[in-house]
Amino acid sequence: MQNDICLTRSVARALLAGTAFMALAVPALAAEVAPAEAAAPESASPESGGLSEIVVTATKRETNLQKTPISISVMDSKALTERHAQSLLDLGDGAIPGLRVATFEARQSALTIGIRGIVPLDANQPAREQGVGVYIDGVYLGRQQGLNAALMDIERIEVLKGPQGTLFGRNTEGGALSIVTKGPSGEFGFRGTAGIGNYGAYNADAHLDLPEFHNFSLKVDGVVQYRDPTVKNPLPGQTGWNYYDRRGVKATLRWQPSTDFTADYSYDNGYDANSPFYSQLVNYNPLNKPAGAIAPLPPIVVVGDKRMDVADIGVPQQPSVDKTFGHTLHLNWKVAPEVELRSITAYREVSVEQWDNSGGAHRVPVYAPNGNFSRYSLAGLWQHQFSQEFQAVGSTGNLDYVAGLYYFNEKASDDASTPSSNQWNADGTGYTILDPTPTIRGHRSIDRASTAWSKSYAAYGQLTYTPDLMGGITHLTVGGRYTHDNKHGELTTVNNAPTDFTFREKNDRFDPMVTLAVDATQDINLYAKFATGYRAGGASSRSLTYRSFGPEKVKSYEIGAKTELFDHMLRLNLAGYIMDRTGSQIDFSLVTPQPNGSTRNTLETINAPGTTKIRGVEAEATLSPMQGLTLNAAYAYTYTKIPPTLNPFSGVVQPVFIVFTPRNTASGAVDYSVPVGGVTARLHLDANYAQATQTFDQFAMKADSSFIVNGRLSLADISLANDSSKLTVSVWSRNLFNEAHIYRRDPSNQATLGDYANYNEPRTYGLEASIRF
Repeated sequence: MQNDICLTRSVARALLAGTAFMALAVPALAAEVAPAEAAAPESASPESGGLSEIVVTATKRETNLQKTPISISVMDSKALTERHAQSLLDLGDGAIPGLRVATFEARQSALTIGIRGIVPLDANQPAREQGVGVYIDGVYLGRQQGLNAALMDIERIEVLKGPQGTLFGRNTEGGALSIVTKGPSGEFGFRGTAGIGNYGAYNADAHLDLPEFHNFSLKVDGVVQYRDPTVKNPLPGQTGWNYYDRRGVKATLRWQPSTDFTADYSYDNGYDANSPFYSQLVNYNPLNKPAGAIAPLPPIVVVGDKRMDVADIGVPQQPSVDKTFGHTLHLNWKVAPEVELRSITAYREVSVEQWDNSGGAHRVPVYAPNGNFSRYSLAGLWQHQFSQEFQAVGSTGNLDYVAGLYYFNEKASDDASTPSSNQWNADGTGYTILDPTPTIRGHRSIDRASTAWSKSYAAYGQLTYTPDLMGGITHLTVGGRYTHDNKHGELTTVNNAPTDFTFREKNDRFDPMVTLAVDATQDINLYAKFATGYRAGGASSRSLTYRSFGPEKVKSYEIGAKTELFDHMLRLNLAGYIMDRTGSQIDFSLVTPQPNGSTRNTLETINAPGTTKIRGVEAEATLSPMQGLTLNAAYAYTYTKIPPTLNPFSGVVQPVFIVFTPRNTASGAVDYSVPVGGVTARLHLDANYAQATQTFDQFAMKADSSFIVNGRLSLADISLANDSSKLTVSVWSRNLFNEAHIYRRDPSNQATLGDYANYNEPRTYGLEASIRF
């Protein structure tokens, strides 16, 4: 690990030095090679102060956001930069109200992503699936693990809300999150950023575009992101909590022998070392049990309702490490004006080594004289996937069409163990560290080990018909997707004993979609949509018997309006929806001490009876009343209700809940730029609010509401050696007011000790410099 940190710092220094060198030495060369004009700011508004067009690819073709009859939120590269969003987890502050992003448990190595109340609690097992599909350049990412890798040169992130079962397929019942990166331009260009921040943070990225040579263009991207822990570990030499060390590289080679054919091959490689958020004890004996009926509180354990800076108990902990890489080949052939053929071929791998000692003395097993404690959760996951998609996209007469074939093949394996890392002294005033041997792979007592295989085949099509009637103001879209899923798996180890539990599931599924859109005026577009989607079934590898469960299925009815008013100065988009879901996958967990002094988290997943109701309203507004000023506001209301479900551990039918889904969320932002003495001054402020919500399916207890403010102040377009080189200097802050809230609260330990919880990140801030030429 020390070698990795040294390598990271060396890469960071190289990027920093390279950025500075290129700023001084290359502008003249750049002017000779490609004397192009400086790039315009992202999402620039026209001089009239009106709003510029936003292009999306939600329908597998480039369309105007306002003409696309889907509820979509878009965050471009400029917006990501203004918020200092370096990974998907940074969007968990509520930047897009309908999108929910949270860690699984306290771990940054797996992200829970939800839209419109479709938010899985535990989808990080090999045989579990997500409810929202995550795509990068059209390639589906099959696992939650690895999703918190550093973002590299993003053009935009499209959040498609509601079932996307027709064009995007299985596991998109809540929607899809589509990440689009910037490809080669064929012209020489360089962009670089370097920055420092509190908690020892530094970041750097570099993006080099090379000129086209014999129809080939090459673009290379590199990124480094580092930050020390925000909660210190008292045990010398051990990693604290909420630390990260990310780096990645991507290279894209484009071959374009004619205007009708393009081939893009890209390779990306990411490394993400991280540690979990700290799980601290926030109350003691909340059930007011009599003395002797609850474990005594050791004198050195701190109970508090404030976010800790230093943990009360030092524990062994090393960073978890996520590694990702992938190969992708995009082929586009414009066969004729009416048809374009496409192919997307991709192979990807994810590997995770998890080292999570987030709870210290705040989780079971609780205090006992000379007893063991501090549950060190060790796990590994290894996944590889191959996907192939063929598309035909085009228009003929009054018809726009998309048709496609899709194949997906995945293998994923995991194992886990949970030894205790510490031992109490007899009086509870101190502790010792146990023999580390049980943390070494090959010496662990394995709680579980499993492997799952999944194959999926699909054929889909979608037609949009625009009749000449009434001037072509109506558009009828119909589509459907047939999917065949074939999944199976085996649970080979339970509590360190070999087992032969298996599951197999085959599903054939057809997901239709019908949309009627009407152009009420040139700038007011109305639509009504019906769509279905599903989340595949599977089995819980945390179950003692590899209990299987069926798929979730959802029907959605949506109406919406997309408008641009006051000469394109105001954009107002509204949507209302009703979703009925059957077979809701509900997680019930039970943490129990084991004879060897460790603990086991057993999780069973049940398909809830009846119909889960999800209802919501969404609104987004963008106003540009004058040149240089843009105001944004968004709101989402989400109502959810699941029928009571049988708890397999207690045998009692009980209320259950959808996690990480606030009833009300809202966000707002202001961006203002003004010329000052030959440069441009820019101000960005955003504020994000979310009501409290449950963090476990089986517990009614909620975490806290949140209100997060982020800001950035920049001096941009500072000329360097010549007008082709521009410098931007910025100061930024996330969580500007250092607001503290509990985003995850666990009451499962109430009867023996108290609630433990995870707080959000403290205020972070820094200084950045960016150049481009």
